[in-house]
Amino acid sequence: MRNIPAGMRFLGASEPGRPRLPAGGAGLRQALTPLTARGSTGPCHEALCPPAPHRQRRPRLAIAIVPSVLAAVVVFAACSGGDTKTVTVRETVTETATSSVPSEAPAQVALYFLRDGKVAPVSRGVVAGSESDLAGAAVEELVAGPEGDTQLESAIPDNTEAGSVEVNGDLATVQLTPEPRDRAARAQVVYTLTALPQVKRVSFGGGAAVGRRAFEQQTPAILVESPLPGEQVESGFEVTGTANTFEATFNYELKDASGKVLRKNFVTATSGSGTRGTFKFTVPYKVDQPQQGRLLVFELSAENGSRINESEIPLRLE
Repeated sequence: MRNIPAGMRFLGASEPGRPRLPAGGAGLRQALTPLTARGSTGPCHEALCPPAPHRQRRPRLAIAIVPSVLAAVVVFAACSGGDTKTVTVRETVTETATSSVPSEAPAQVALYFLRDGKVAPVSRGVVAGSESDLAGAAVEELVAGPEGDTQLESAIPDNTEAGSVEVNGDLATVQLTPEPRDRAARAQVVYTLTALPQVKRVSFGGGAAVGRRAFEQQTPAILVESPLPGEQVESGFEVTGTANTFEATFNYELKDASGKVLRKNFVTATSGSGTRGTFKFTVPYKVDQPQQGRLLVFELSAENGSRINESEIPLRLE
């Protein structure tokens, strides 16, 4: 007679409430079928058997890599018999990291193109991590040319390639291939780089350093450098720039979307009549709702009082 494993017994037909099983091997197979259907090699209780092989845990996503050691106590009945074993399992779990650091916001730089042969600034966003990177990014955008405004042009040749830009103190050394020889093109580069913090002079390929004063002929009589075209302003906004006008004076007007003059006045720069000076003034105004506007700066002719050296800066009035 075969030995019956401990914990297993056949149900007698005389026991009340028990279903009758066929005699012999057929009855044994019927009794074991629910226990072996999950892939086990022997009779295991469903609560104690290991999970079926096709069940796998999906990796979880987290915002950091977190190695952890999990201790799990797995209790199961040996499939070859009724002995119960306790096994301690150590599992290292690595959770996938998802970066939560936002992308770096672009910095706004002033690029100087040409309007009627004179330098004219526009604003453009670039991404850079250091002052030299910012200078290099600005030159790359300058070489790429103007965007949108059909009245702007560039004297920098289309085949120019921007190289490295190194900033050391107040000096920026720029490498361009080929190196621009046209004075208007050089004025664009010098004005763009000297619009950055601390940069006062520019060297082309290690040559003699030059500043803005070397390009007076390429600079408009009244140069507004803030606000730049298209910027959003509020009442009392500040206007800054340089001017070289007769007796250092000029006028301005602020117009709304309909062309109505909201504010006008005259301005006196720090110097004029052949010597470029700086200026700064504020513009108060009132509008019922946000709208497009225009800031006009101009000089009045000493001969007949007509407007000369006029520039227009489109703005968003809030």
